[in-house]
Amino acid sequence: MKKIVVFLFLAAIGMSGFAQQSDIPSVTIKTIKGQNFNTSDISNDGKPIILSFWALWCKPCQKELDAFNEHYETWQQETGVKIYAVSIDDSRSTSRVLPLVNGKGWEFEILMDVNGDFKRAMNVNMIPHTFLIDGNGKIVSQHTSYFDGAELELYEKVKKIAGIK
Repeated sequence: MKKIVVFLFLAAIGMSGFAQQSDIPSVTIKTIKGQNFNTSDISNDGKPIILSFWALWCKPCQKELDAFNEHYETWQQETGVKIYAVSIDDSRSTSRVLPLVNGKGWEFEILMDVNGDFKRAMNVNMIPHTFLIDGNGKIVSQHTSYFDGAELELYEKVKKIAGIK
C-alpha cells in the first residue's frame, strides 16, 4: 500500500511537468459583441496564434490588420494560424470599433480591452504591438510598429512554428 501511494505521488509530480504553461495571462475582457471573454481561452488547437493590440486612432495598427486580413484566408489554409486583434479603445470610442471592423471586412477575432487590464498584463506600452504565440501558448516573438511587408516577415515565423518550410 505504501509503495502505491509513493508511486502515485511521484507520478503526479512527474505529470505536472507535462501541463501546458501559457504565457498568456488570465484576464477577463469582452468580445466585440459585449460578452465576457477570459484571455486564458485564447487558443488554436496546437497551431500558431497572432495576437495584435490596436486602437481606432492608430493608423499603423489598422494598416497592419488590413495586411493580415488580406492574407488571412491563405495563411489559415497553409498553417492554421488564428489571429486575435485586441482593441484598447476606451469606453468613449468602443461603439465605433464594430462599424470599422465591419467596414474593413476583418475576418479574425476582435476582442475589447476597454479598461486596459490585458494590455497591462501583457506589458504593452506602444501599439501596434503584435505577439506570435506557438501552439503551446508560449510567446515566441513580438514586435511593435508596422511597415509595409512586416506581415510577410511575421508569416515566415508562423510557417516555421507550424513546421512548414
